[in-house]
Amino acid sequence: MRHEQKFVLGLAAGIGTALVARRLARARHAINFDGRVVVITGGSRGLGLVMARMFVDEGARVVLLARDLGELARAGDDLESRGGEVMTLRCDVRRRADVRAAIDQVVERWHAVDILINNAGVIQVGPLEHMEHEDFENAMATHFWGPLHLILEVAPIMRHRGFGRIINISSIGGKMAVPHLAPYCASKFALVGLSDAVRAELDQFGIRVTTVAPGLMRTGSPVNAQFKGQHEVEYAWFKTASSIPGLTIAAERAARKILDACRYGDSQLTITLQARAAAVANVAAPASVSRALAFVARMLPGPNGSLGNAIKKGKESESAWTPSIVTKLTDRAAVANNQM
Repeated sequence: MRHEQKFVLGLAAGIGTALVARRLARARHAINFDGRVVVITGGSRGLGLVMARMFVDEGARVVLLARDLGELARAGDDLESRGGEVMTLRCDVRRRADVRAAIDQVVERWHAVDILINNAGVIQVGPLEHMEHEDFENAMATHFWGPLHLILEVAPIMRHRGFGRIINISSIGGKMAVPHLAPYCASKFALVGLSDAVRAELDQFGIRVTTVAPGLMRTGSPVNAQFKGQHEVEYAWFKTASSIPGLTIAAERAARKILDACRYGDSQLTITLQARAAAVANVAAPASVSRALAFVARMLPGPNGSLGNAIKKGKESESAWTPSIVTKLTDRAAVANNQM
């Protein structure tokens, strides 16, 4: 019995020591955001804007890259009202020339890029029958080529200074595929692979790369998502799933977790308990997860003939199918985070 007690005590002490050592090692990489130059793609609304507010509150100089000039102007006013130093640049991350021009302007003004947040995204929802080659191209251009363009531009700048943080916002949809989100999931899987690959090569230059896989978040994004098939019904299930407390996380809580991962240079961050459980299940029991997802797919709306090929945004697909009581939190987030 004494030997067993000694073993248990020794094991507990060993685990405790390992946890303390891990925490100390993590703390060594901590940085302060004050004065740092932070570039955020898709920063004019949603999660990008929420993160921008938090960086500004900690004294960072923030650069927002997005395509919509109106959204950029509103986001810039929002951040400046908080006392932030802000640049807003119209940039389509899918175009290498746009990215190069934007980074040149940042370096010309502030002479550095300390932190890059690859956050720009597009969500296409609907049956595979209605997803065309162009839908996959757009998703890949936004979620894979866009981040790659930014990484290729900022990595030499960071390497020269011996410091950098790159945060790639993927998704739980980049760790397990979800029905009716084929272009989104395929491109987010590609981003996870890119992020993990460049991490290994850039670490030696003082550049730490974080792959973020959020679960469902209440950012207000469903109103700007793209829908095909039975538009109103597709929008209803997607918006409802993105709104339920307990299954989703507020954008502010998710943003705080991402900023902490950036601060400490963590390699991986999966947000929400449900997302972590799903990712583990997909690795541990892929056949069971596959069968469960096949069942879910049968429950989702079917195709809608030629009418289903049209792309409609969520705000064009509101109907009685969308229960306002359930989706109230998402509606509030859409207004608060410049989605409307």
